[in-house]
Amino acid sequence: MTDPQLPRPVPPPSAPGYPAPPAAPPGYQAQGPAAPVYQAPPGALSGPAGGYGAPFAPASPPRRGSGLGRVALLLALLASVVLTIVGSVLAWQVGHGIGSSTDLSSLESRVAAQDLSLLTPVRDLVLWVEITSWAATALGIWALVQGIVAIAQRRGRAPGIAAVIIAVIGPFLYALAGYVTFVVALGLAASQS
Repeated sequence: MTDPQLPRPVPPPSAPGYPAPPAAPPGYQAQGPAAPVYQAPPGALSGPAGGYGAPFAPASPPRRGSGLGRVALLLALLASVVLTIVGSVLAWQVGHGIGSSTDLSSLESRVAAQDLSLLTPVRDLVLWVEITSWAATALGIWALVQGIVAIAQRRGRAPGIAAVIIAVIGPFLYALAGYVTFVVALGLAASQS
């Protein structure tokens, strides 16, 4: 079959008058049997400069810092350790204040009746316990989200994983430590009065 735009049929690539196929670049060895190389006919559009089969190595992604994971870990430690200690100290003071302001039988009847006037002598400390709880909650959620982002973006994976684990365990640690110190202080103060 002939091309109507060409004056004569297109000869095969090995015909005289056609250039030889290009040589392989230095250091490049073809693997497997050599495939025939076909040339574009005269006047045809040429392919890309390196050819279609040129070896391609994708560029490595830029290295990102691990600061995101480290900040998440710092926030998780702040929420789970530091604020747990602060909350436990405040819970001790609340328990001691309630226990020293009433006797044991009166305390038992007021707790059974769910009388919140029991907290009146230590209302400022109760406010600080609540502020500490909300601050720990906010920092813990922030650490959890930022740790997940650090893991997903590979920007400090190890600290991000540690931050997620600590942020998940933190609320249980805070509640347990606060409850135990409150009950112990309440019992000690109530038994002494």
